[in-house]
Amino acid sequence: MIEQFSLPGLLADLILVLHVAVVAFVVLGQFAFLLGWHLGWAWVRWYWLRLTHLCTIIFVVVQTWLGQLCPLTIWEQQLRAAAGQDAYSESFIEHWFSRLLYYDAPWWVFVSAYTAFGALVVLTWWRLPPRRQTAR
Repeated sequence: MIEQFSLPGLLADLILVLHVAVVAFVVLGQFAFLLGWHLGWAWVRWYWLRLTHLCTIIFVVVQTWLGQLCPLTIWEQQLRAAAGQDAYSESFIEHWFSRLLYYDAPWWVFVSAYTAFGALVVLTWWRLPPRRQTAR
């Protein structure tokens, strides 16, 4: 059956793609910083990139400690409801990216994992401090 076009459904898919991109930035960015540190890559010390990365994971850790869902998750769910979508009628993007992004586990698992990962980011910030660009 062909799914009918729905603006809220399309927006929900776009938010899901953005959500996956944010998660990839945080997780893959951290591994790239660590790898780049060992390989001597200069860009791993870019101040604004590292500050954005640090602020993003701090936001995630704080919201989980407060028992809050990610705003992107909330907006996506609201748009899916507005599109009349339920758990059985999902788009291709929702189907695959949701399986990549969402897990069914107790809340304490997420709090622990996000806190540990946030601590790794802070430790990396301390051990591999970013450098501000100076005017030439």
